[in-house]
Amino acid sequence: MGLRSSKASSVGERWILPAACLLAPFASGALGSVYAVSAISGWYVTLPKPIWTPPNYLFGPVWTFLYVLMGVAAFLVWRARKADRSFSLWVFFAHLVVNALWSLVFFGLHAVSWALLDIFVLWAMIIWLIVLFVRQSSWAGWLLVPYLLWVTYAASLNLGIVFLQSSVLH
Repeated sequence: MGLRSSKASSVGERWILPAACLLAPFASGALGSVYAVSAISGWYVTLPKPIWTPPNYLFGPVWTFLYVLMGVAAFLVWRARKADRSFSLWVFFAHLVVNALWSLVFFGLHAVSWALLDIFVLWAMIIWLIVLFVRQSSWAGWLLVPYLLWVTYAASLNLGIVFLQSSVLH
């Protein structure tokens, strides 16, 4: 019986947990994309956007890359087996909710100012995650830096849209 439990644990550690760590960010992204996909070709096209807005086709590959980095970072934290690992992973999963919420607020509700507030919360949570993850594994923390940079850029886009939208309305 002990041997069987060991094998099941080994399979879980080898395949299930890494897969779950990778799938969680993609699940968050998929949830957010439910609101984004229909809005991109409709409402989003009509928004005044800053001149530094990238083409729409760039967002998918960038987010895919970032989700992979997030998943690998979460797995490294899980694998580190340090005392506060559970808390670090809890914050990771909570931040994924905030990440998905941005798409709902921005694309689903068309509430660009509220989305800006959400992205500031997300940005702060990513910094917190980096600090927490570095304590677990320096690589895990560093893997989140491109994500922080992208969200910083995304926040500048969101802020630009808020300003442009308010200047159009006045």
